[in-house]
Amino acid sequence: MELIFGLVSLVILIFSAILHEIAHGYVAERFGDPTARLAGRLTLNPKKHIDPIMSILLPIVLMFSGSPVIFGAAKPVPIDPFNLKEGRKDIALVALSGPLTNIILAVLATIVFHVLNLVLPATNITLSIVHWLFLTIAHLNLLLAIFNLLPIPPLDGSKILASVLPRPLRDAYDVMRANIEHNPFLGFGLIIVLIYVFSRPFGIAVYGLSRLIAGI
Repeated sequence: MELIFGLVSLVILIFSAILHEIAHGYVAERFGDPTARLAGRLTLNPKKHIDPIMSILLPIVLMFSGSPVIFGAAKPVPIDPFNLKEGRKDIALVALSGPLTNIILAVLATIVFHVLNLVLPATNITLSIVHWLFLTIAHLNLLLAIFNLLPIPPLDGSKILASVLPRPLRDAYDVMRANIEHNPFLGFGLIIVLIYVFSRPFGIAVYGLSRLIAGI
């Protein structure tokens, strides 16, 4: 049973990450950049989005190692910032759209949770499974949203921070961000360090937040 729950959690995480990336692509297109659509990435087809390491291997390792934080990601949607109409402002809004999508999914999951809680019998085992399913959707999406908002390259928060920093700090930060983003192993290493150093307090905080949003 634990294996089944783990596999379901992995599927939820993968599709949440896919919707996160699709949101980036749609918002970028609204601001003038069709790159994601031309690359065939505005689709729910997992084959277009799954990264073997970030989408599958990393979440599985975290799940079965007992980490309180389960994190994963789809392949980043390609964005050409030179196509965006308002430069850094649009880059920040495109970056924000991914975490915002995950927050919306978390809120919708808790709404469905409460609706089903009213219509399903209180003693039915189905209710327990439904509780777990929709709370897991809420929890994993909050994890994705909050983690991606951290202002550390290559996460979305770094692009948002770069849009509001004063010019001298922004230039230095852009150099650091470019160096990390052009070295995938360095970016991946930073994410792993973040997860293992801050996983327990971060996981407890997000779990408490997901229960607060769910009203339980």
